Amino acid sequence: MKPRLHIIDLAIVAITVLPFIYLLTIYNQLPDQVATHFGSDGKADTISNKSTLWLGMSVTGGMGIFTYLLLRLLPRIDPKKTAKYSAGVFNKIAIAVALLLVCINFFIINAAQTGEFKFIKTMPVLLGVFFIFMGNLLHSIKPNYFAGIRTPWTLESEETWRKTHQLGGKIWFAGGFIIVITGLAIPSPINTYVMVGLLFIMAIIPIVYSYVYYQSIQKNENS
Repeated sequence: MKPRLHIIDLAIVAITVLPFIYLLTIYNQLPDQVATHFGSDGKADTISNKSTLWLGMSVTGGMGIFTYLLLRLLPRIDPKKTAKYSAGVFNKIAIAVALLLVCINFFIINAAQTGEFKFIKTMPVLLGVFFIFMGNLLHSIKPNYFAGIRTPWTLESEETWRKTHQLGGKIWFAGGFIIVITGLAIPSPINTYVMVGLLFIMAIIPIVYSYVYYQSIQKNENS
């Protein structure tokens, strides 16, 4: 069966195009040289021709569409046919990722207009909400080779996969909530470093846990 476009697919494409339409409408109002790179304090440290905005936004938008289509098509391209059991979850994640990158493109345009990357202040909040959303979905992802916490130990054992994703979902939800709170309460650039530290912890704990849990299973089986 050939893949068919659904109304949600067309809607995501249309939403992805919106920042480009907005940039086109204000393009002549922008100065020839705009801020294109920013330091941890949100202040511009690189100035480039405004035409480079198209390239930067195209990369971001292209990543959004590619990730969206990849997640949507996983059940069809998975040779193991295991991704189909999480198709609904993948669809939700695909939409969330696409919308996140659309927001980033709008922030890029705003930075070119104002000379200040305001995303540096709202990024922790936006990413925190994203991880809260992901935390609610993580436990529902069934074993597969494409998405989820894919370590050698979760891929080897369905029980390790299930336990790791249950824990990971709780950690990502709690971590996302903390990122939102610290993003609102702590000024930048400190909140950026706090966010990076929290993301590292959220990533490393499930990986370590998958190893420890798998080893405990093996020990029990061999005893």
